Amino acid sequence: MSEQSVPPVYGGANRHHKPKPFAPIDFEPFAGGADPARVSEAAHLAAQALVKRGRDSDDPKITKRLVKLADEQGLDAIAEMWAESPARSLPGALWRLYALRAATMQNSERISVYFKAGRDTAQVSHVVAGAAEPPGADEMKQMADAILSGAFDGDFDVALERSAAFCRVVALGQATLADSAEHANEGHASKLTRSSHQLVKTAEDLEHAANAWRLGELD
Repeated sequence: MSEQSVPPVYGGANRHHKPKPFAPIDFEPFAGGADPARVSEAAHLAAQALVKRGRDSDDPKITKRLVKLADEQGLDAIAEMWAESPARSLPGALWRLYALRAATMQNSERISVYFKAGRDTAQVSHVVAGAAEPPGADEMKQMADAILSGAFDGDFDVALERSAAFCRVVALGQATLADSAEHANEGHASKLTRSSHQLVKTAEDLEHAANAWRLGELD
């Protein structure tokens, strides 16, 4: 992977100049393949730099650019950096924040159906997630943007907890709909159940990351 594969990070004093790609370490593979230790180090350095850049700036344009990083650079570019990182690490947590936002933007109508189905039962998580009422497709997109924005212009641990709460509401909605569809469409019900379980695991990872951040142990 070359330096150009690393998404650029914007901000700082050079905001009026053409942004330059941020490459904390050379990603060029060795003859036998990429060195896992160097790739891991690069992932952590990039995550730390991205969060620092966002949190050090009070310019809302910088926050907006960071939120839309996956839109501009492609989710695959972010996945190359962070998708293989441990779930309970800074790059792993950032990957989940960006991936959840991307999924919500691409499937906002469907996500809103799941969210509505789960919100009445998961009332606490519904409140923590912070969706507007009624939680339609547009509200899902706005919430996804707000959660990721909070990682840069708010409390990082709160952003992680809001994302976890969002996962729990959607997961519960999927489980509820799976129960309703079990007899009519067993295959669809099974798919919803698997997705629900995966989202609960994601929520647990994000909650663990939030606690680690508060303790100064998320890296």
